[in-house]
Amino acid sequence: MADSIDRFLGYLEAEKGCSPQTLRAYSADLVQFERLVCEDGEFDPAAITSVHVRRHLAQLRQTGISRTTIARKLASLRSFYKYLVREGVVADNPAASLSAPRREQRLPIFLDEGEVERLLAAPEDNGPTGLRDRAILEMLYSTGMRIGELAAASLDDLDLLGEVVKAKGKGKKERLVPLGGPAVQALRSYLDVRSRIGRPGPRHRTAIFLNKSAGRLSDRGIRRMFHKYARIAGLSREATPHTLRHSFATHMLNRGADLRSVQELLGHASLASTQIYAHVTTEKLKSVYDKAHPHGDAATDTPSP
Repeated sequence: MADSIDRFLGYLEAEKGCSPQTLRAYSADLVQFERLVCEDGEFDPAAITSVHVRRHLAQLRQTGISRTTIARKLASLRSFYKYLVREGVVADNPAASLSAPRREQRLPIFLDEGEVERLLAAPEDNGPTGLRDRAILEMLYSTGMRIGELAAASLDDLDLLGEVVKAKGKGKKERLVPLGGPAVQALRSYLDVRSRIGRPGPRHRTAIFLNKSAGRLSDRGIRRMFHKYARIAGLSREATPHTLRHSFATHMLNRGADLRSVQELLGHASLASTQIYAHVTTEKLKSVYDKAHPHGDAATDTPSP
């Protein structure tokens, strides 16, 4: 089975353009399943039946992991066997007929506008590293980009005159995202001193954001930097770089943007992925209701003539 998993991961990378993070998740899910079937002495993918898959799901439930994680692991098995059916390795997909557990609807954590401003003001150092960090935070909030997209961005992807950046999302899909004025200004200030960080080698010459060794700043480096400034700004420990993406979407909707536009800006393939942000804008809707409805709070506070 290990050889089949390796071929499947190679297919996902070459044909589907899956990110390293996605490949690691698929690999972990499939290797975990492989251990179960190897205990039963089943090494041939064609010998796997829905009974094996059901037993695996039952064991996962006993460990207490979330329904969302179980659903993802089942989806990994479905995709793996769909590939094997297509390649003629197996005749049937043993995971196809199994229902995934209903996923918990977790509302995204987001910052209010005041918290975002505190975070953006946290980098006070005007040296190359401080200017880089300020540009990263401004760019994350201005564009709603994933940190993987931002870390992978190159100088050729930036158009500061046109105030847009090219984001390369999941499946290598590209989209143009506007840059706000503060982000453009922060990027200009950083790029003016970028060379002072060091001389990048050929592999990293086009990277926008460099680490202290003049290599491309990694996802992990961005996370570490974010948490440093989140502590300075007094934000919740639950805040992550992805929280800025959630905040971007929530603030856009609160200020009147439509879901389709936000979907395009975020690079979501499905509108359903964007609709979760509509659930966190009820405060805005309540405010509109209070001002406009005759029985709203604002209306009832107004004395009758």
